[in-house]
Amino acid sequence: MTKVLIHEVGPRDGLQIEKATVPTETKIAWIEKILESGVDVVQLGSFVNPERVPQMADTEQLFRYFASAERKPSKTALSGLVLNEKGLDRGLGCGVDYVCMGVSASDTHSRKNTGMSTEEALSRIVPMALRAGAAGARVQVSVMSAFGCGFEGPVAFDRVMRIVGRYVEAGLKMISLADTAGHANPAQVEELFTKLRTLAPDVLYACHFHDTYGLGLANAFAAYRVGVESFESAVAGLGGCPFTAVTGGNIATEDLVHMFARMNVRRDVELDPLIDAAKQAEQFLGRPLPGRIHVTGPVPEHELVTV
Repeated sequence: MTKVLIHEVGPRDGLQIEKATVPTETKIAWIEKILESGVDVVQLGSFVNPERVPQMADTEQLFRYFASAERKPSKTALSGLVLNEKGLDRGLGCGVDYVCMGVSASDTHSRKNTGMSTEEALSRIVPMALRAGAAGARVQVSVMSAFGCGFEGPVAFDRVMRIVGRYVEAGLKMISLADTAGHANPAQVEELFTKLRTLAPDVLYACHFHDTYGLGLANAFAAYRVGVESFESAVAGLGGCPFTAVTGGNIATEDLVHMFARMNVRRDVELDPLIDAAKQAEQFLGRPLPGRIHVTGPVPEHELVTV
């Protein structure tokens, strides 16, 4: 079995929708806990207009803090999301070496999220991705609303595959499908990723599922079954896109890590720091958060079943 990669997006996707601004020092404390767990990537924030997403106003400050020599993680990469050329300039300017960017397969969601149609966004994202790669950054491109749209409903596979095809033609080999509206189901996930792996088998595929309708973890398992290697999640199930119709949180990182540990797929990510971070977020926000393992704890070690 391929070792799966865990990409924590809580500091970005998890917090972007929260109305109460989380102070920078609080974010730092949560991120330090997450780093203790040994996840592979942590997304510190996004380089967007702070007037539209005030929660992300300190993204550059976070990168400069964690990129300093004495704090830079040895095992964990730090990623940042960009939506346009200005955001990419800001990211590269503060030393981001793992850049994420994407295009929505839904024209309506694309216009609400970026002010551009899908085609307009794609014509800009591909050159941006190539420029980021030429600057020495690792680049992951995504297709948002890949499994359905809260405004438009179903999204045709062909539309997703066309965008992926444009990425592949440009030589981009890290590609994520995001279920922004939470509409995906496991059978659909298996079918679409199987088609994509046939189209471009040498791509490292990632997935990003929201648990809006309760299928997030099932969809992640379906993606794993067909060879997806990278999984994006947020501690405590935080998150949601502020520019979709019905917002739901991400898969909880501690739940995802617990599932892969129980399957004996990945046992080296530490749950305790993730649980601590989830509880801290819950306490700060003053409400129960949707993750499960930070509430129940993991299955006791002696009850784990080897598969």
